Amino acid sequence: MMRIYRASLLASAIAFAPATGHAQASETPSDPAVVPGPAATPVLGKRVYVVGDFARYAPKTAYDLLQQVPGFTIRSASQDRGLGQASENVLINGQRVANKSGGAIDQLQNVSVNSVERIEIVDASALGIAGLSGQVANVVLSSAAKPSGNFEYAPSFRAHYTKPALLAGSVSYSGKSGPVDYTLSAKYNPGRGGFGGPVLIYDGNGVLTETRDEAYFSQFEQPVFQAKFGLDGPGTSIGNLTLGYGPYWGPGRQLDRRVSVSGETSARDIRTTNTGYVFDANADYEFAFGPGRLKVIGVRHFDHEPLVNTRVDTFDSGAPAQGVRFDRNTRIGESIGRGEYSWKTGKNDWQVSIERAFNSLDQKGRLFLLDSSGEFVETDYPQGTGKVTEVRYEAIGTLSRPLTSNLDLQVAGGAEVSTLDRVDDDQAARKFFRPKGSLTLGWRPANGWDASLKIRRHVGQISFYDFLSQPKLSQDKESAGNPDLVPPQSWRLDTEVGRDLGPWGKTRLNLHYYRVEDIVDVIPIGVGGEGVGNLPRADRLGFESISTIQFDPIGWTGGKVDLSFGAERTSVRDPLTGEKRSISGVRDRWMSFEVRHDIPRTQIAWNAFVNHNHYGRYYYPTEISQNLDLPWIAGFGVEHKNIRGLAVRLSVDNVLNGRHLVDRIVYEGYRNQTPVSYRQKQDQLVGPIFNLNIRGSF
Repeated sequence: MMRIYRASLLASAIAFAPATGHAQASETPSDPAVVPGPAATPVLGKRVYVVGDFARYAPKTAYDLLQQVPGFTIRSASQDRGLGQASENVLINGQRVANKSGGAIDQLQNVSVNSVERIEIVDASALGIAGLSGQVANVVLSSAAKPSGNFEYAPSFRAHYTKPALLAGSVSYSGKSGPVDYTLSAKYNPGRGGFGGPVLIYDGNGVLTETRDEAYFSQFEQPVFQAKFGLDGPGTSIGNLTLGYGPYWGPGRQLDRRVSVSGETSARDIRTTNTGYVFDANADYEFAFGPGRLKVIGVRHFDHEPLVNTRVDTFDSGAPAQGVRFDRNTRIGESIGRGEYSWKTGKNDWQVSIERAFNSLDQKGRLFLLDSSGEFVETDYPQGTGKVTEVRYEAIGTLSRPLTSNLDLQVAGGAEVSTLDRVDDDQAARKFFRPKGSLTLGWRPANGWDASLKIRRHVGQISFYDFLSQPKLSQDKESAGNPDLVPPQSWRLDTEVGRDLGPWGKTRLNLHYYRVEDIVDVIPIGVGGEGVGNLPRADRLGFESISTIQFDPIGWTGGKVDLSFGAERTSVRDPLTGEKRSISGVRDRWMSFEVRHDIPRTQIAWNAFVNHNHYGRYYYPTEISQNLDLPWIAGFGVEHKNIRGLAVRLSVDNVLNGRHLVDRIVYEGYRNQTPVSYRQKQDQLVGPIFNLNIRGSF
């Protein structure tokens, strides 16, 4: 199924020409476009930015500021089960936002730029916050901020196959009443996917046997309502409560018309409906206790995911239609209780954390077959129903301290104990003990240079859906449930080096190596079946370079380039052939290039970008396939930063006709034992994507 794409680079404008008097004026510091690009002020090992450093971009929210920090890449919090140590590289007022409702990044999208005092970029090892590594952004907000609101309207339109997303947008309002601050927000998150064109089917000898004309579209709608409350006091105590609710619905359809070389014609219609809701409650309270501070955190997440997939094949010959329907009613729950106690002794920052997490998936699956009268009749399908639970306890101790004036150390160690159970079968629950921990070094060898090194023992997680059978109607096969699935574990080495180029910008280089045990992949199950399981070992080695180059020093006032590129090489031993190959479906190379120009003496900016993402093949026991959805995408746009106080942008994405590409080789049985049954190739149209974005404050 196609990944729903929403362009991340919406550039735009509606009004273009400035007043004649402005066009003739000389460049002055009052012109935001000629204010020098963001250049940090070094303060005690930090790079410090104030709001004025970003004036040329006319930011509306704190998140707008963060997006323009040179050479900084925002890293969202891990969505693994449980909370664990910090992973999001954004803090608010020096504090981790410990929730599962979008974290600090989501909150900053609702914070007016007038509420921001400064942004500090600092090495994680100097903060004493367990789990962080590399560069971290600390957004410091003013305690005297006035009540304010933000809104955004961001519809998008595709030229082919999909309906327009007309209701995309958000509105939020923040204020304070005594010791309580609050933010109320509503956001509408639509998604669209669509492509169409020929599908070519070849036999094992490469002879064309069938052509198909296919059209696919998917639609996702989700309004999200959220209320956040913060409590300041009594004393030095602070607390937070975040409540969120989001109903969603997502119809999708895949149609094709098939013509075989023998002249036989048929059609396939696959429909998907997914209508459910998500509820989140997150609370934390921190207070002085003994020589340190105690923070208690509670999280509750619930997701109701009813899904209906229907496939019907009809034949022009008059033969009876064939069809299958899979109904899946799933309830997913997560409850987390966590305590963190932190204290300081001399130069040492200590933390001890204890966490309990309970996760569950309760699925009721039903399978129906189309009979000769055109009615769907239920057939026995017990493998599609079941309940999976996990209870996990984690305890970790962390020490952070400076070793020298320019070298910081963080050491963490602990373990997790978990019980994983398929409740409705006759197998005993499985229990696991897994040590985990990390060692992090942060080094500032000279002015403008920073480096970090992190070695950690990481415990991965698995999808509970893989314990139960899941039919794949579009591919005419099934993923068998696997009750023996275990989470992967890995040794991970990450290193990062950064260079501050002053008025020229910032550049960073990241390197990583992971040695993974019990890697999750698709393996043979039973007699001729396949499903998600574990392979003994895999290796991952990669790099990424991230740079922001500003051209004010050479006279191109307001111009800058953001460039990132990377690659990853992976290796795992194939369970069928015994030969080494890449891990299934891994992104193995990528690139992003964007040029932006904020034109002096105007309120106008333009941008152009090109992105590339390449994914390796998927290796199933019965097929090898590769799916590249818009591997290359380019676009451009213009923006007017002040139309009656509004920032308005127009952009067009996929202007170079990026395609939806599929290359699928299907075998008659296991691919190491049987010949090729057929090969499927797709090179299909996606078309241009038009975006409008209007942002303002009140």
